[in-house]
Amino acid sequence: MPKNDDDAKKQASETAPDQRWKLQVFYLCFYGFMTQIRPGESFITPYLLGADKNFTRAEVTNVITPVLTYSYMAMLVPIFLLTDYLCYKPVLVLQSLSHISIWLLLVLGTSILAMQLMEFFYGVTMAARIAYSSYIFSLVAPSRYQRMASYSRSSVLLGVFTSSVLGQLCITLGDVSFLTLNYVSLGFVSFGLILTLFLERPRRSLFFNRSKGAGDGAAPHELDKMAEGDSGGRRGDWREAALCRMLREVGTLIRQPQLRLWCLWWVFNSAGYYLMLYYVQILWNEIYPAMDNRRVYNGGVDAASTLLGAGASFAAGYVKIRWTLWSELVIGVVTAFQAGLLLLMTTTSNIWLCYAAYVLFRGSYQFLVPIAIFQIATSLSKELCALVFGVNTFFSTVLKTIITIIVADERGLGLSVHPQFYVYFGYFTLLAVAYLLAAIVVGIRHSRHKQPAELALSKEPCPLPADTQAQERSLEAGAV
Repeated sequence: MPKNDDDAKKQASETAPDQRWKLQVFYLCFYGFMTQIRPGESFITPYLLGADKNFTRAEVTNVITPVLTYSYMAMLVPIFLLTDYLCYKPVLVLQSLSHISIWLLLVLGTSILAMQLMEFFYGVTMAARIAYSSYIFSLVAPSRYQRMASYSRSSVLLGVFTSSVLGQLCITLGDVSFLTLNYVSLGFVSFGLILTLFLERPRRSLFFNRSKGAGDGAAPHELDKMAEGDSGGRRGDWREAALCRMLREVGTLIRQPQLRLWCLWWVFNSAGYYLMLYYVQILWNEIYPAMDNRRVYNGGVDAASTLLGAGASFAAGYVKIRWTLWSELVIGVVTAFQAGLLLLMTTTSNIWLCYAAYVLFRGSYQFLVPIAIFQIATSLSKELCALVFGVNTFFSTVLKTIITIIVADERGLGLSVHPQFYVYFGYFTLLAVAYLLAAIVVGIRHSRHKQPAELALSKEPCPLPADTQAQERSLEAGAV
């Protein structure tokens, strides 16, 4: 009888955490979904260029929009550090407050300065996205990381899709004005702030606020090991010392060819991708200056691109090739395809062709993102992986800022949107040529190494040593 009581208590103690984890999953997914419901987001540019605000295209292109890049650049590193140090929730609250500020300024602001401030808060919300993506890992055991990442990513994509469809239906079928749609968005982001206040604040984080033996049954973390190694020195400076050592280790690891290749792809291609994203609505308005709100289809296009991006990300998980041999070629072909799409978007006068090219461009980028994440993450610990992604994003933002200053800002060349897209086409063309040349070099090296190996095998039929056989099997397992 006592044994049965002990079993019952043990089962109850295991069920309680399981139920708690399910509640956390549900609330986090609901939160991630609801905070993406901003139906006016797809129509901000036509709203600024329309009768409601009546800004000129040059003001929006060369004066207002560049502030977004500068704000993101300025806030990225501080928010990256504060997110971990403050245990995520305060930064999520800051993100919600920034969303509210964006739509208050859109509704009430009338000057260029107000719209620049709106773009500043937009940069804050973009920099704060890291808080949600890393928050989910601080609440659950490592054995549940993959499932949590899958659920949260799906909820965010579903939220973006629902928001875009809702905005398009309001505009096309409901004949809702852009101003009214922005009031609706203000209501949703205000509700998002309420949801944020009920999030549980984690007691530990990735780099700071860690206690030894966190109780999650995980292996010792990278910083824990470094803290132990530094215990003989100044005790109060172990965090700084550990982070410096991790950065040096990242510098050493980046010499690995595959890691370096995908990090470079992340830096260069994502910079061009987001520049296209920032200015494409202005391009659409120039190709098709819609006088009637009901004939603006930005929301539908965003919904289609989100759906294709989600499908492309899913399909990327089933691609099985020998990445050490084919990575450069795959990246080069996809980048060349993107360059062609940019040229089509720049030269066409048909808005539907421009829409289609935009959808395909976003889908092709989203296809490579999970591959890049996998290739970077496979050989790194969680902490080093977070640092690598952070460093990649930082350098990408620096590059994006430099291009914006030179190309878009009124203090630089101040190009209008069509010449800008010619620049982006040239940028992706150069990247494609570089990747394809690298693919040729890799192919030549592979063939040179393969021929002596085949010759040696033909002369010496002896079986391979066990360790060599294991290497061959591991290579063949991931190849088509």
